[in-house]
Order: sequence, then structure tokens, then C-alpha cells
Amino acid sequence: MNAVQLRMAVVACSFALALSPHSAAQSNESQGTSFNIEVNVDRVVVPVIVRDRQGHTVGDLKKEDFQVFDEGKLRSISGFTVERRGATAGNSGANAQSPARPPNVTPDGVILPDRITVFLFDDMHLSAEDLARVREAGMKVISGALTGTDMAGVVSISQRVNTGLTRDPAKLREALMKLQPQGLYQTAAAECPSIDYYEADLIENKHDPVAIQDANRKYANCNPAVSRPQEVASAPNLPTAERLVDSAANMALNLGHQDVQATYASIGEFVKRMAPLPGQRTLILVSSGFLNIERDSLNTESRIIDFAVQSNITISSLDARGLYTTEITASERSPALSGPSFQVNSDYHRSAMRLAENPLSELANGTGGTFFHNSNDVNAGLKELTEAPMYVYLLELSLDGVKQNGTYHALNVKVDREGSQVEARRGYFMPKSQKQKK
Repeated sequence: MNAVQLRMAVVACSFALALSPHSAAQSNESQGTSFNIEVNVDRVVVPVIVRDRQGHTVGDLKKEDFQVFDEGKLRSISGFTVERRGATAGNSGANAQSPARPPNVTPDGVILPDRITVFLFDDMHLSAEDLARVREAGMKVISGALTGTDMAGVVSISQRVNTGLTRDPAKLREALMKLQPQGLYQTAAAECPSIDYYEADLIENKHDPVAIQDANRKYANCNPAVSRPQEVASAPNLPTAERLVDSAANMALNLGHQDVQATYASIGEFVKRMAPLPGQRTLILVSSGFLNIERDSLNTESRIIDFAVQSNITISSLDARGLYTTEITASERSPALSGPSFQVNSDYHRSAMRLAENPLSELANGTGGTFFHNSNDVNAGLKELTEAPMYVYLLELSLDGVKQNGTYHALNVKVDREGSQVEARRGYFMPKSQKQKK
């Protein structure tokens, strides 16, 4: 990319970030056009960060120190590189042509950023309490992301807040104050029966008998026309209960599916806009987590990771819940959750809370970023995420011989270094071949 192209890329991205044509509410409808990431299906790149017992990144490992297991089977590593991401990258070609010129200035005098940081706040899932906490932390940390020629942006999943790229910290702080929880795809707790995305997946996709029985029980508990819960099982009541439960579960499943696809569509769009830019590029996702429990969600996540890795973009994430409780709170408990339903739904709630971390950890670990969680010190977390890990290993796996059958492959990376901690992507999605699609 020459100097003129770089200049155009910076300007174009600034406007693209600020003037996105699609909101998150529309993204599920425009999925086929606006969110279209092309990735290389001949190989998969696995970024790996290795830390010692003190949490420092290790940079002296060799290819033979790594083992990668694909669905439990040892795979050979076809490519191996070590990146030092603490150093600025991205415009070495311009430097080589004109060594006397400062490295961040093009021949026509345009100052290019050494580092671009986009803070992406998940206003679709952040609670008012979590958002207030991360907003305060952002006010303190944001200036640290703008040193020298650096540029930054504050954007939201709903795309209702969007600064574009800027070197003005006041503009970023002003955007932070505009962030508000959106919750566009939330199910109503007053529904009878009340079924969330997690339970709806168990009912509709997994046909779990315990979840179906629980939904019928909740219908009996919340329906005033049913005097006793056991009457639901009687011949006259059962068809009505099953029909209403199936309808409620379908609605919750569709809302949950739209929610996660809209979220990934927004993340993917920002990653695409950052791809042509110079310098070290980091997307920092601040979220309370969300569920990616369906296959097509894992597929979308895998494509975002692959594209980010191929574009040398790091995604780091912060779980804004901090040290959260997995128990059902008083505000979340409804009269329908009585007796056995309370225990069943408590188990579901705990599982859903834990699973909501997965997209945050996967996006970070899969792109060589950092996942900050299980800590209430969000100030330290955001500050840490603005500093890229010093060393990232890129392990390349050839996909020759791997069937293109639309399945998700679990990965496990091991390192021959005692006391080391490994952060790596947990899997990838192998799309179907064109023949199978037909």
C-alpha cells in the first residue's frame, strides 16, 4: 500500500466508523450484504500467548515446543512465526524507501498513526450498573490510548455512539457519556411462561425433557386459569400448555439468535473497517457477555477471528461484570419460579452466566489479545488492554485433508514449558464445500 492509499484508508475509515449505514437493529436483516467476511479456508492460524508464573509473556519458544490437537488428534504445524506486538508495525515499506523521513509521515506530509485503538462498548448487553462502572474507568484510561500519533475511537454495538477515529480525548470522553443500555432483543420477564434464550435452545434445538417439563410447570405457575400445576398434565390442558410453551420458546430462540447475530455483525463490521489501516490496530470489546450457543453463531465467530488474524488485528475483551454472582437475584425471580422450577432455573442461570464469557475469551484468545475478567478493577483492566502483549506466536495449520462439512473443530494447544499459561483460540469452523451447499 503506497502513501496515497494509506492516506485514503485513514480518511475513509474515519468516515466509515462515524457514518455506518446499518444499525445493530437492522444488521440481522442485512446480514447477507453488509456483513460479508471472506476468509482463507486452506489454513487456519492459531495465535498463542504464553505467560510465565508472573504473568509475563514468553518470547523464546520454538516450533517444536508446541503441540496442537484438533478434535483430540495431534496436528502438524505447517507454519510458525513470532510477532513482537509491543513494537509498532504496519508501515515498514514506507520506511525502507525513505530512511531519513520520520516513520509515521508519508511523502506528502500526512501523519500516520503508529497505533489505532477502537473501544467497542456492548450497549446491547451491558447493564446500567456495569455501564456506569466501565464509563468511569474509560474516562480515566482513554487519554493513555492517545500518545504521539495514536488515534482512537469510541463506538457501540448498536452503533448509536460513534466518534470515528480521532486524536481528541475530549471527543472520546463526550462519547462515553452518551452510552446507554439498549437491550433491543430482551425477552419480557412478564411473559407466561417466561423462557430465556438458554432454556429455549434446550427446548427447541436439544429437545431436553427437563427443560420442556420445567416450561410446562412455569406455565401452570403463572397462568391463573390453572388452579393446580398438576392439572397441566391432564388431557384437556396439556395440548394448550404444549402449544403456548412451544410458541414462547420459539420466540425466545428467535430473539436470542437475532441478538447474537446482530452483535457479531457489528463486531465484524468494525474489524473490516480497521483492516486496511496502518500501524498496530486493536479492538477492545467491553461487554457483560452474551451466548453463542448455536452452530451458526460459532461459525460467525470463527470467521471474525480468521479475518482479524489475517488482517493482523488484535481483539481484546473485558468482562464488565467483574466478580459476578451466578445466583438468581431478587429482581430476576418471578412468582412462576417456585418449587422445583426455582432449582432448575437456578442451574440454567448459573450455566448461562458462565457461558456468556465464551465469546469474549474466544475473540481475545483467537486473535492474540487479552481477556480481562474475574476482577472488579476495571480501571486496571482497560489500561492493560490498551497495551498489546509483547510476544504472540502464530501457528499455522494446513486444512488439507480436513473435510469441508460445516462442523466446528475444537482445538487444544499445549506448550513444553513448565509453569506456563497458554492463551489460544479454542476452535475453528470448517465451512461446507460449494458442492455440499448446492
